[in-house]
Amino acid sequence: MPKEPERFRRSGRTLRTQLLMVGAAIGAIGALSLSWAFSWGMSSVDAEVAARLAAKEAAFHSPPGSCLNWTQPDASDAHKVPCEQPHLFEVIGVVDISDQYPPGAPSPDLQLWRQIAQERCGESAQTYLNKPLDPYGKLTLGVLRPPEQQWADGARELRCGLQWAGPGGSLQPLTGPAVEQDQSNVWPVGTCLGLNGKTVGDPVDCARPHSYEIVAVLDLTDEFTEGYPAQEDQKAWLDLECNKALEEYSGGANLDEQGLLLGWDLREQESWDAGSTKVNCKVGATLEDGSGLAPVRGSINPAEKSAAQSTAPAESSAPAGAETGG
Repeated sequence: MPKEPERFRRSGRTLRTQLLMVGAAIGAIGALSLSWAFSWGMSSVDAEVAARLAAKEAAFHSPPGSCLNWTQPDASDAHKVPCEQPHLFEVIGVVDISDQYPPGAPSPDLQLWRQIAQERCGESAQTYLNKPLDPYGKLTLGVLRPPEQQWADGARELRCGLQWAGPGGSLQPLTGPAVEQDQSNVWPVGTCLGLNGKTVGDPVDCARPHSYEIVAVLDLTDEFTEGYPAQEDQKAWLDLECNKALEEYSGGANLDEQGLLLGWDLREQESWDAGSTKVNCKVGATLEDGSGLAPVRGSINPAEKSAAQSTAPAESSAPAGAETGG
């Protein structure tokens, strides 16, 4: 399981702050977290609806190597797309679980579906990728399972797949086949991750309350070329390089004045072995009582600030910084 993050620790220095270790998954819900059920019923419908149902049926029965996308929360418009296009799920294998669940067996609950995905799909993922699946990385396992009526009728065939779940649980679009994906759990520079209670959520506009703003993406192999670096060595290098990147990104902003702190990720040996060598440098804040992350509004990037101020009504503009409320 991903390791719990250390909390921000305040520093008297302007730019050189203490380490914020956010593990490799910065609050992610963890692998094997989502199982998608496509349910449909054929009735007298018009041609457009019939075509959509047929597309969903085809999506559920897609062979390995197929990429699927949808826009509706219930995946009612699921359809196959080329893997070079944005998609939410890539089929990596087909398994039959009738040996464990004969006719009449009740449908597993969510926790059991996660276990089934791990047991039945984990090996398929390593074979499909031709390398380990990073247990702390961007890609996670999921399964497409039969809807309840088909389960009751004896359907036991599952599609194993790879997906990218954000820290708040929402699936994020992938572009390109999974085998070509860098599994490093990083976000593009300028991304703001939302606040889910007192922990990390999914990406949001930086004008909204958020937990972290990504100020840089660094590759540990730029410094460490002789194999996996000890985490103390990672910390020492990232302390220097993230501060340099922050200086450039923020135009020399004084984080202490804004109640903000700089942090970065560390990589585990398992991630390194899977090729995950990139990390995020990020800025955020903690609540005064240390119980979690504090909401921050606005970007520390001068260009983003200028754009926001030029488009927002004067009375609604507010300086970036950490709030102290819960």
